[in-house]
Parts: sequence; structure tokens; C-alpha cells
Amino acid sequence: MAKSKVFFTKEITPESLIKIYEALGVNLPGKVGVKVSTGEAGSKGYLKASLIGPFVKGLNGTIIECNTAYPGERNTAEDHYEVAKEHGFTEFAEVDIMDADGELEIPVKNGKHLKYDLVGKSFDNYDSIVNLAHSKGHAMGGFGANLKNQSIGIASRNGKAYIHSCGKTKSPKLCWISKHKQIDFIESMAEAATAVADYLKEKGKPIVYITVANALSLDCDCDSKQGDPVMGDLGIFGSLDPVANDQAFIDAIWSSTDPGADELKERIDSREGRAILPYAEELGLGSCDYELVKI
Repeated sequence: MAKSKVFFTKEITPESLIKIYEALGVNLPGKVGVKVSTGEAGSKGYLKASLIGPFVKGLNGTIIECNTAYPGERNTAEDHYEVAKEHGFTEFAEVDIMDADGELEIPVKNGKHLKYDLVGKSFDNYDSIVNLAHSKGHAMGGFGANLKNQSIGIASRNGKAYIHSCGKTKSPKLCWISKHKQIDFIESMAEAATAVADYLKEKGKPIVYITVANALSLDCDCDSKQGDPVMGDLGIFGSLDPVANDQAFIDAIWSSTDPGADELKERIDSREGRAILPYAEELGLGSCDYELVKI
């Protein structure tokens, strides 16, 4: 079986982002949804309009997001849209808060924790998807890149609660007091990400995966008090395989000689973050084995 290809460039520019996409060789038809984290109010690491704007405009893409389960400035559609506007996303694209009018239940196959996944209702309106992630550390998941962007990111507010509670509750209030093992949460994210990929495949809708490894902070763009980067930028990764793409990002951290990389490694492993990769592979989402193609 051929290894999954992961395309990589150290350059982080609007032009190199477009080159990574073009290297994937996929024509995205129809209405294109671009899943990006809009970033919590007060955060600083989210992908900036100046970097991703030309790429999204070239696709005539719509920025797609869902509301947060935690209290903040993005847990209602109205407030979330205002944050997206403040962060510059409405300058270059339409912004769709997908669970503004409800949610859609999609099946989880062979899940140990989740019986289904709840995504934003308007997710069905798109003919093709770009999973455009900002990779960085994460307080709960250890790290966030394409798999997190596809699981927690595409899940509705209630869907996020369901994943965070490992299938115990859909309540955004109750999910934070739900008791579970850390590994169960990591595996729940993998199950939700796989459900999204399976759903798109069954409908014949293509999805591509790109992650920008810059502003590598310990905490996520969902943190209003997000700290400064702990290590230097790595580059941009692109693949048709989200497991391979996340694995390539992780491998780049582990092979880095940047002294700050140790802080990020500690954050990831203290949350059992790397366990999402072999479990997602086991679920059939992709492969941890890949070929890195530098462009």
C-alpha cells in the first residue's frame, strides 16, 4: 500500500499556502466550506486574514465554524459572528456559523465512546471542504491540528459537549463536570473526526487537509489568554490524509532542535495527545505512515 503523501514547505506566505493546496491536485467543486478556527476574543494565534485571505478568495470559499461549548464570546451565533468580524474573516469571505439554526446528527461507526456526532446544520450545504487548521498546543487535547479541527471544530455546541464528555451528555453545562479518563476524550475526538470524513465520503464530497504550523503556543486559539509562541514556526503541511498530516506536524516538533520544542512536547504528552493518531488510524481515517514531499 502506497504511503500517504504529505506536502510541506517551510515558507509561511499567502503564495506558499496556495502552492500547498495546488500540490494536492484536487479540484474542489461547488460551494466550498473552509473550516478555520475564528479564535476566541483575546487570542492571538488564529490564522490571520492577510495569510489565508487570498487562498480562500481564490476558492470563492465560505468560512465555516460552530459555536463553543464553553462560556465566552463565541457561544452564540451573534457574538461569534462579531468575533469573526473583529478578527478580519468577514473582509475576504462570507462567514457561516453552522449551528446557528440547529444541528445535524451523523453516524459514528465502530465507536467505543460516541454513538453519533452532532455537527452544525448547514454543514450539509457545502459540496467540498477545506480543513484549514492552525496547529499549536492545547490545554485539554495536548495539541490541535486537522483532527481536532474536524472533530471539536465541526461539531455543534451540543456536539462539542458530547465529545468532551465522551458520549455522556450533550449539555454544555454538564459536560465540564462529566468524569472520564483522558484517553477516552482523545479517542472521542478521533471518532468524531472519522464520522465527518465517512459522512463526506458517502456523499461524494471531497475534503483536503492543510495545517499551518506557526505561532506555536502551548494553548489553543480558543483561549482568550493564549500565551506567546514557545518555539519557532515550522511551515505548512498539506495532505489528503488527516492522520498523516497531523503525524507529520508531530514529527516535526519531535525532530526540532528548537529549545522551546520541549515545552510543547511536554504539553502534548501530559495530555496523551499523540494517542489520537494510532486510534484514528485504527478507525480507518488515515495512516500514520507517510512520505514527506518538500515543495
